[in-house]
Amino acid sequence: MATPAPSEQEQEPAGAQPSPTRRRPGGRTARIRTQVLDAVLAELGEHGYDALTTDAVAARAGVHRTTVYRRWGDVGGLLADVLDAASDDDWRPPDTGSLEGDLAALNQEIQTALTAEPPVVTALIAASFRSEKAADAQQRLWEDRYARCEVVVSRAVRRGELPSGTDARRLLLAATAPLYHQLVLLRTAPDPHLPGDAARTAALAAAAGAFAETRPARDA
Repeated sequence: MATPAPSEQEQEPAGAQPSPTRRRPGGRTARIRTQVLDAVLAELGEHGYDALTTDAVAARAGVHRTTVYRRWGDVGGLLADVLDAASDDDWRPPDTGSLEGDLAALNQEIQTALTAEPPVVTALIAASFRSEKAADAQQRLWEDRYARCEVVVSRAVRRGELPSGTDARRLLLAATAPLYHQLVLLRTAPDPHLPGDAARTAALAAAAGAFAETRPARDA
């Protein structure tokens, strides 16, 4: 669920429809895009948002600066494309055979991404607070990831682990939020037990009906 690096393959996930707002370049254009976005991630991870410049990205990518200016415009455009590219992958949430197992495996992926060095994922999150373009792209990425993860809840309902009508988004937020709170907000050291503990708590609450979908009250 955490923001991954852009995929080298410019392919949509199976069954997905191409976005009407983003065209998938091919050939040399795709190679240049990959080089530039990889350079953005490297510069951001090593130097942070404040030191990120289009000139530094162009130099690192080995492309002419006018190429970067013409296609991405500015740092915000570069960051937005990095985040949009992350939605072009074929990532799917883990399928372990149980709700708690799926949530724990998902949380482990998040913890690994948030504690990786260089800290690319946390740098992207921080940059989204500094750039409107990056913030919009970050929102699109979160929506994409949560939508993909809803299958974790629907599988659990089919297995009889959860009551019908469980609100997938609320459950997923409750299960993953402790990771972001501890590692991004509080900046505490990674706890190897946290992914499983957070998953267990959310799964137990969900099984008890804590995330039942809310329905409008009937007229008296």
